Amino acid sequence: MVKKNIFSILLALIILYLSLASSETFEKVRYFNSSFFDKIVHSVMYMGFMSVIIFENRKSINSNLQLFLLALIPFVYGILMELFQLTLTTSRSASFYDVIANAAGILTSLLFWLWIKPHITGKIRS
Repeated sequence: MVKKNIFSILLALIILYLSLASSETFEKVRYFNSSFFDKIVHSVMYMGFMSVIIFENRKSINSNLQLFLLALIPFVYGILMELFQLTLTTSRSASFYDVIANAAGILTSLLFWLWIKPHITGKIRS
């Protein structure tokens, strides 16, 4: 199971680091020092996280319900990261808008998968 999901585990660890690293670490990136850019980064990170989860489990996803249950993994993980920022760091803060941005990225990945899946399965069967 772990070997099958190695990329999603690695991505989760990267997100953990990025979420809990001191804010001073990111002050070097002055060109992108805006709240709007931060939300784009959140969306892209969690879209990637969800996409990797889908890709690693694509053969075992038999229904949309399973797909949406899988989406709970990055969604809950994102909430945990915000709670960890609130409680475990002194230079970071939790944000409801970060959770919304995470959810938008997850939803984008879900919608893309639902759109592309019929095209992929049709080619596999041919």
